Amino acid sequence: MLHRRATLSLIAGAALAGGAASRRAAAQQAEAPTAAARAPAALPRAERPEDVGLSAERLGAIAAWLRAEVEAGRIPGAVVAVGRGGRLAYHEAVGFRDRDAGAPMTADAIFHIASLTKPITSLAALILMEEARLMLWHPVSRYLPAFREQAVGMERAPAQRGMTILDLLRHTSGLTYGALPVAGGGAVDPVQQAYAEARVNDPNQTSEEFVARLARLPLRYQPGTHWEYSHSTDVLGRVVEVVSGMDLDRFIRERISAPLGLADTGFQNPPEAAGRIARAQVDPATGQRMTISDALERPRLFSGGGGMAGLAGGMVTTAMDYARFCQMLLNGGRLGEARIVSPKTVQLMTADHLPPGVQYGPGLFPIFGGLAPAPETGYGFGLGVAVRTHQGRSPVPGSVGDYFWGGATGTYFWVDPREELYAVLMMQGPSDRLYYRYAIRQLVYQAFA
Repeated sequence: MLHRRATLSLIAGAALAGGAASRRAAAQQAEAPTAAARAPAALPRAERPEDVGLSAERLGAIAAWLRAEVEAGRIPGAVVAVGRGGRLAYHEAVGFRDRDAGAPMTADAIFHIASLTKPITSLAALILMEEARLMLWHPVSRYLPAFREQAVGMERAPAQRGMTILDLLRHTSGLTYGALPVAGGGAVDPVQQAYAEARVNDPNQTSEEFVARLARLPLRYQPGTHWEYSHSTDVLGRVVEVVSGMDLDRFIRERISAPLGLADTGFQNPPEAAGRIARAQVDPATGQRMTISDALERPRLFSGGGGMAGLAGGMVTTAMDYARFCQMLLNGGRLGEARIVSPKTVQLMTADHLPPGVQYGPGLFPIFGGLAPAPETGYGFGLGVAVRTHQGRSPVPGSVGDYFWGGATGTYFWVDPREELYAVLMMQGPSDRLYYRYAIRQLVYQAFA
């Protein structure tokens, strides 16, 4: 038998190897629900915050601050989770889940997380990278042929190179969003105006239709030259669908949510979750209520970037589910017996990938303030997350190597590997999102014992 196998042709051998690789990939997908069953039911909890180097008294300042914000009418409510040293140290709900209905906030409230979808979609792509089904330096057009012929600016200058998967992950693709501010409140950028006129942000389209519509428009910048917050992660989500043969919701549920035990994390919640959904209020600063899609409705397009018009299509989750996701990253890609990616992949994801001399669009500081992923603030950008590169420059506490992101609905998280720390802030619809991101950082680090 061994002799007969040795005489097989190289072509037949390659076919067998390819078949084995396909079977391994299928087996990994099939194992996801089994892994979920083995995942711990709850994160280990510290008996006292002091056991993990945090002060219970000083952590209490977080809830006191949030209660004052609720009483002043600036937010309806919030949920915060803080973990350190592998154990949950703080998990508090404050205010109202639905102020209009008088429903109190609960620790298991479900939030539309907007751009906190991006790190999850980015991890989905890295899972496929680990399986050699996706290469970061491949052009996007290899997977999405609609991007084969790209031009830059309304003058349609030829692209000097094609955007890569790496460009999508680090927001250097040349793509943009259609509704971001311009410097000084001046004239609207013509490429962004073209996005708006083409209704790129229409939630009533499939991901395939979205890519076809977007690819017909010019890039704002030459690929690789500018960091520009954009639809890059939405395009990445479509790449995940094409490569995996699954829609993005199914892939994330089977390969990330189920193994990690993220019971409330996906692009839609079942009807029985209706009594746990957090609602935005009329913001006293603007007199308006943020438009957020219904978490019970299945979106037509699964937005890997976190939402189209009205924030439709992005993911929903709870503070505790996202805390489990953070703990997995802190553990180097593992939670309990569930291994999502390797430690080296987490290291790759959370390293600064911005090339020397990269430039920035005019909306950078108006949108991101002191947390902008730029040298001026001491941050770079990895694969789906901003990364702290310098101990100084940032206006908030942290450590070199910490990484984070936030969402338009008021959601925010960061992970500090040096301190074995993560923190998750969930709220729904505040107008001054940056204030809450600065404040939660300051309040968590002041609680170090």
